[in-house]
Amino acid sequence: MEFEGKVTRFSSCRGVAFEIKPHADLFAIVTPMDDEIPRSQRLWDRIPRALPNSLSRRSSSHFCDLDNEEEEESADDDALVHIEEALQLQIAADKLPELPLTKSKSQHRKPSSNKHNSSRLSVILLDQGLFTVYKRLFALSLIINITCLVLASFGKFSYARTHAVTFSVANIFALVLCRSEAFFRVIFYLAVKTLGYPSVPLRVKLGTTAILQSVGGIHSGCGVSSVAWLIYSLVLTLKDRSNTSPEIIGVASTILGLLSLSCIGAFPLVRHLHHNVFERIHRFAGWTSLVLVWIFIYLTTAYDPVTKSYRTDIGSELAKKQEFWFVIGITILIILPWLTLRKVPVMIYSPSGHASVITFQGGVGAGILGRISPSPLSEWHAFGIISDNMKEHVILAGAVGDFTKSLVSNPPSHLWVRQLHFAGLPYLTNMYNRVLHVATGSGICPFLSFQLQPCRADICVLWVAKNMEQNFGKEIMEWMSRRPEKNILHDTALLGRPNVPQMSVETAKKFGAEIVIVTSNPEGTRDIVNACWAAGIPAFGPIWDS
Repeated sequence: MEFEGKVTRFSSCRGVAFEIKPHADLFAIVTPMDDEIPRSQRLWDRIPRALPNSLSRRSSSHFCDLDNEEEEESADDDALVHIEEALQLQIAADKLPELPLTKSKSQHRKPSSNKHNSSRLSVILLDQGLFTVYKRLFALSLIINITCLVLASFGKFSYARTHAVTFSVANIFALVLCRSEAFFRVIFYLAVKTLGYPSVPLRVKLGTTAILQSVGGIHSGCGVSSVAWLIYSLVLTLKDRSNTSPEIIGVASTILGLLSLSCIGAFPLVRHLHHNVFERIHRFAGWTSLVLVWIFIYLTTAYDPVTKSYRTDIGSELAKKQEFWFVIGITILIILPWLTLRKVPVMIYSPSGHASVITFQGGVGAGILGRISPSPLSEWHAFGIISDNMKEHVILAGAVGDFTKSLVSNPPSHLWVRQLHFAGLPYLTNMYNRVLHVATGSGICPFLSFQLQPCRADICVLWVAKNMEQNFGKEIMEWMSRRPEKNILHDTALLGRPNVPQMSVETAKKFGAEIVIVTSNPEGTRDIVNACWAAGIPAFGPIWDS
């Protein structure tokens, strides 16, 4: 049965996107009906039926959704009770860790109204807490700037009053730096190399993880602050307009308008409901602002208020301006990722109409994400990468949007990529000693590289999904079966939908995990992370602006 609905695309500011599509049967996953695909030794061909069909179903076809079979017949519930009773006996006999299993879906069924009230948008925008690290960093950045601005306006900070433009440009440099994938690839690497030792206090590691995950708060705070400083500078200029030129005022006003537009477009509600608009405003308004800032610096340096004309011999004066060097840094940070832009050959294999397996040349380390695009100036899509760090790496793309559907219906021979990949939250796994990875559905994908590559940390995996072998393929099941004592697989088709937060807490306690890293849908991530912290276990998962 098919359900039609409008797809809504959500994305983090770093570009990790997922899409939401209305669906009546929550968490449903349909078993692929395609013929068996011939096996091959290539990595891309060793992942048949890699993504569940839930990618195109459910009220949000988020790639980590679990299955929910509340609309099935009660006879299925009774059968599951017997299956689970038998499993509990087997667990007791084998002395395996006893995990919370649902005895009957009907017993744990939540009112349907709760599902409608707890939409993903509300989770992302309203249910993140008032004192998250992200909001603390945002507030800290804003408070520091507003304090300096108030002191300058009352004559208590003369340097800021005479260098308001410098403060505005410095904030722009900081916000660009906070979104530089090259810079944070280095920061993530240094964090793992310097803090990934047992002697380093756990509190230091957790604080580093929280800041690196929430650095978008600094990005947002500096963005708002740059607008505030530019307004202040423009007000001072207008009060003394006899010593400036109409061109300088016009350029400054245009920059202010573009920066304000970018801030409005980045407002969470606008950004998540109209992601393409947000993305284009941020990109093109940002580029235009950068060009105008260069023009602004030239005009303000070259203008002579006495002769009311522009000088040409300003090279030495430019080198003395602080904002000149800030803008050089901004320009380098913005151009750098585009220098790695390449159109590369790809091999695309579609095990079903619901997913495509895209293979690229070159091995990639664990915990790394990559971007692909059909047209580099229009859209970019970020995905987790699966690789054994040898000759190839693989991206799994669920067919839920126009671009990802086209990969199945009309697979291209080449795609645009940024060869400079960036680090995600799973990359910090190697900073800890014992880590629990919790994944629902195909959220297992970002963790699979840790099954294929050596890892400094001792890892336990808790994976909850439906019809694992049918939907994810035998090879993935083989990978996950290499360490049966460390990988806990819960197939909801056999065992029912579990209490994943409770299961995560109990597994973390039994394993002695220092940290839990979660990849699930927004509600699932929130519930698991909150349950772990409530039990005294540090846990992190993707946030709306990670």
